[in-house]
Amino acid sequence: MSRLFSITLIFFYLSLHHHLLLASQFEGFDAEHDDDISDDSSNLHHSLPPPLLTQSHSSLLDLDSEPPLTDDSNSDLISESNPEPQSDSTPFEFWDEDEFEGLPVKIVETLESPLITENATPVTTSEEESQVNTIPVMKKKKSYMVEIACISFLIALTINYFIGKGENEKLALAWAAKFATKNTIFHKNFSLLGVCEGGDSPLLLKEALNVFKFYASGRKYCHGLLATMELKSRHDLISRVFNLVVPCKDEITFEVYMNEETMDHVVFALAKKKVAKTMLKEVKDLQRFAGIVSPLGGRKWVSEEIAVISESKEVAGDMITDAVLDQVFGDKAVEKYGKNFISMHISDQHPGKHKKMLIFKFSLPDAKHMDDIIRLVALVPYYIDLVGRYRLGSQARNKAENGRQKAAEEAHKELQNARQEALQKKKAEKRKMMEEAEAKLSAEVLRKKEAKERARQVKKATPKVKMSRGH
Repeated sequence: MSRLFSITLIFFYLSLHHHLLLASQFEGFDAEHDDDISDDSSNLHHSLPPPLLTQSHSSLLDLDSEPPLTDDSNSDLISESNPEPQSDSTPFEFWDEDEFEGLPVKIVETLESPLITENATPVTTSEEESQVNTIPVMKKKKSYMVEIACISFLIALTINYFIGKGENEKLALAWAAKFATKNTIFHKNFSLLGVCEGGDSPLLLKEALNVFKFYASGRKYCHGLLATMELKSRHDLISRVFNLVVPCKDEITFEVYMNEETMDHVVFALAKKKVAKTMLKEVKDLQRFAGIVSPLGGRKWVSEEIAVISESKEVAGDMITDAVLDQVFGDKAVEKYGKNFISMHISDQHPGKHKKMLIFKFSLPDAKHMDDIIRLVALVPYYIDLVGRYRLGSQARNKAENGRQKAAEEAHKELQNARQEALQKKKAEKRKMMEEAEAKLSAEVLRKKEAKERARQVKKATPKVKMSRGH
């Protein structure tokens, strides 16, 4: 009985000692828990460190209400030598030093805005709205400017077209009224004026807006005359602007088709010196038969501005008469009446359909000054009669005939060489085609073809023997 009582006393003593140990271990736990709950709501935002931010040096975003952090504010961070927090505002007052060892001591909160300068001023809402509204207005203005420029250019083209067309027609009609109407030069020297017979025949034929033609026939020594006026492209605005930079002139060309039986062997030309050099390089009959003739001694000669190209000095002296020198080509007359002269070409070896031709080329003045070319136009019928009646001397004729015979032989040789070259070229092409065809054939076909060709060559080389029967 006493043993049972002692065992029960021991268990009671052990259980009481266990409760006392538990109470001493958790002493003050409830009070600290209450403090944590009360302070949890106030210090919840300090449980994590704020993000690292940078700040620009712009004065726009410097906040006056938040002064820059100093060393005193940075001292709130927990260090190893001061484990207890100094103030309630520090963000790390409940952090364990050992657990969060190595955290930065200073945290600089800055904001950067590189897009804003120090002197920039904030844009108000009204200014922003006005800028936004001006953008579509400017785009509309630009689009309108392009449309206005295009429409203006089209209007200028249309106006210039009709104005230029009218100016060219006016100039051509002024020439026709001066030289092709009743009691004028061509009316007195030709029986038929215009492109067809009849009183209602138009004098001018309009081939283009700047090209007009006049035809006349019915005169001795020639088949007819064709005058071609090549005027400036006044109807084209671009050409008109180009002519302002590179000036050009209105020109008229007279082509006289002489009769074959009336014109003798004559190759002769008069031209301004620059034009004469070009003619010697480009005109074939002048290249082959003629050259520049120096002034003849003991007689009048043309002005220094004009070059003489002739087959012989005899022809040059006969073509340049005193009347022509006094009227147009003399030293005194050329300044007044020869300023519109360009060239004159007389040849019985002219390249083309018609061999014997007279070609005169003059520049046209404006419609109000057509009288300036009266003497130049008068040269056309004068030289038709002069060349039609002209006959070479025996010495000049022999020289001219020998030159033409030699030229004919050279032309024949050139023609034969051209034909031979064409034939050789044709054979080469045929040979090339055959080689290409043989390259596509098989070996067996080539062998048969070679055997056939060999047999043909042997048969061709074998002499033919004529067999006769004996009686």
